[in-house]
Amino acid sequence: MMRAGWNGTARVAAWAAGAGGALTAAYLGLVTGAVPVDVGVGRRTRPLGPQTVDIAAPRETVFDVVAGPYLGRTPRAMREKLRVLERGTDMVLAEHCTPIAGGRLTAVTVETVRFTRPARIDFRLVRGPVPHVTESFVLEETAAGTRLVYEGELGTDLWRAGQWWGTAVAARWEATVASSLASVKQEAERRAALA
Repeated sequence: MMRAGWNGTARVAAWAAGAGGALTAAYLGLVTGAVPVDVGVGRRTRPLGPQTVDIAAPRETVFDVVAGPYLGRTPRAMREKLRVLERGTDMVLAEHCTPIAGGRLTAVTVETVRFTRPARIDFRLVRGPVPHVTESFVLEETAAGTRLVYEGELGTDLWRAGQWWGTAVAARWEATVASSLASVKQEAERRAALA
């Protein structure tokens, strides 16, 4: 007599497919920031930066280049990367979108951004691929213009597994910041040349 139902091999295959799908979904959620892991256990932190950029432009100009898309109207060219969710006079809640995996995926972070004119801009992660990030742009006047110094801290949970994940995220994070700093330098120097 044959029993209705799955045989053992079919059950194992179905379980493996389900587990594989769940792991894939969890990984994609973590990478894109849609499902952050913030359990508060085994927290490890690591520095971000420092990255220093010398800019041949006045400090006010550099500050305006960084702050403008947040405090004013976001330029059309930046709308795929930046969306301000809430705007105040010296602080915003902003969503940043960064293409990853060759542009096939988008990592989304939500951060508070606080502006202390003309010397400092501070970022604090609210939601993203890791549970903790704080960053700052410090603008110092120099004889040649402005020195912009970027520094921060990135934290992950779950001990060594989190530390491994933090190292992977930090590499991409710092590369994205370096690209942003290059854009800030280019735009600030362009504005200074026109003044």
